Amino acid sequence: MEQPLASGLLLQHLQARSQTDWLIGVDQVKLTDLAQHLFQELTQLIHQGTTPKIFLAERSPERFLAGFLAACAAQCPVFLCNPCWVQAEWQQVLDLVTPDLIWGDCDSLALPSNTLAPSVLEDFAQVPPKCGGLGRPGSDHSGWIMIPTGGSSGRIRFAIHTWSTLLASVRGCQQYFEVQKINSYCVLPIYHVSGLMQFLRSFVSDGKLVVQPFKQLEAGDYSSIDLTQFFISLVPTQLQRLLERQESSHWLAQFHTVLLGGAPAWNDLLEAARRDRIRLAPTYGMTETASQIATLHPKDFLAGHQNSGRVLPHGNVSIHSESGELLLPGQVGHIRIQAESLTLGYYPQLFEQPQFQPDDLGYLDQQGYLHIIGRSSHKIITGGENVFPAEVEAAIRATNLVTDVCVIGLPNAHWGQVVTALYVPACQTTSTNLSDRLQARLSKFKQPKYWISVEHLPRNLQGKVNYEQAQAIALKWFQNRSTA
Repeated sequence: MEQPLASGLLLQHLQARSQTDWLIGVDQVKLTDLAQHLFQELTQLIHQGTTPKIFLAERSPERFLAGFLAACAAQCPVFLCNPCWVQAEWQQVLDLVTPDLIWGDCDSLALPSNTLAPSVLEDFAQVPPKCGGLGRPGSDHSGWIMIPTGGSSGRIRFAIHTWSTLLASVRGCQQYFEVQKINSYCVLPIYHVSGLMQFLRSFVSDGKLVVQPFKQLEAGDYSSIDLTQFFISLVPTQLQRLLERQESSHWLAQFHTVLLGGAPAWNDLLEAARRDRIRLAPTYGMTETASQIATLHPKDFLAGHQNSGRVLPHGNVSIHSESGELLLPGQVGHIRIQAESLTLGYYPQLFEQPQFQPDDLGYLDQQGYLHIIGRSSHKIITGGENVFPAEVEAAIRATNLVTDVCVIGLPNAHWGQVVTALYVPACQTTSTNLSDRLQARLSKFKQPKYWISVEHLPRNLQGKVNYEQAQAIALKWFQNRSTA
């Protein structure tokens, strides 16, 4: 299955796989039947002259995957949507694109009251006898797979992928880990790239797939399978919760590989995983690259390496100065990515060049390992000095006086910006205690001037901080402080 699958072959492969026991936690008979049914309905619409744009917002894994495979097989543009979006987020999406079909339980979706979808499929088993409004010409976006990404700002965009770009990521993973079949244990949302790619790796490589809500796993409900040939993908907050219990830590240590991504991991967490002999593989990737583009191999992690690993075979990462000059190993600069798995653009615009420059700063060392030092847009310039939040956050975490922390810059007339820490205190932590502990750890200009204690930080399901919300919390705190 080295080449992108044509529509018929995709569903043939699904039918063939349904004869084997490859899915755990998903009704594979229901999945196969629904996919075939939806494909037939889409084919009829296409024969009528329409290629419908589909919003896929299903909570059920069977229904979500059936809709995804049917849309891909029919070459219909499909937008993967988070069924937990609030009304404001749905409005962002609807301002961007008007769907022809919404697949999901619309009664449970927080859609704006003025949402107009000519045909809404509230139940996959029921197709409206008339598809009013679908007679207009379809888009020319056949085969596009739109995967949502909010980045650190929380503003929703859709990265444009195709079956080919997603399969390139699968092949890169197979080659890097030198495995043919990839068995995945998925506890991440399937509408997100990290969950979707776990399904695709198992589906196209003839591997097995376990789908389980993370809350069940955290409660100690483990699937009774041989984990030694399985991959599992986690975000740092999930790993931290599992390592807090000896039983779940021992369970994690059985995996072939524990992929870790979604957000930067802190040193104490990595050290804890290393002590428990977790075969961790910290990754660097994003929705735009169809998940990981660089990964630290578990054997390197257990040997003490602290970086994002080597670039996978299907990609290329280079480091450039602000003026675009290619930098030498060891020199810090802007990351630039080229890859077979790279997004074509952000819906509805395509990239002019087949390359992508994220907001990340880093360097490649002499051995080809990628090191990420922070995000360019999060860099704080205070009194002419550059401060990278990741360094300050690591120093604060090392005090063991916080359970979570986020460092930002607040506007200041005198300094330009001032370093500000939002933190979740451990026990009776005070800002005075934290400041005292940092005296020998950080230069004075890097130490937070303002400390804001919060009950929790605004993080999404992948563990990423929403920096717009963090800024809003800090500004409100500052305003209340100024008027007190």
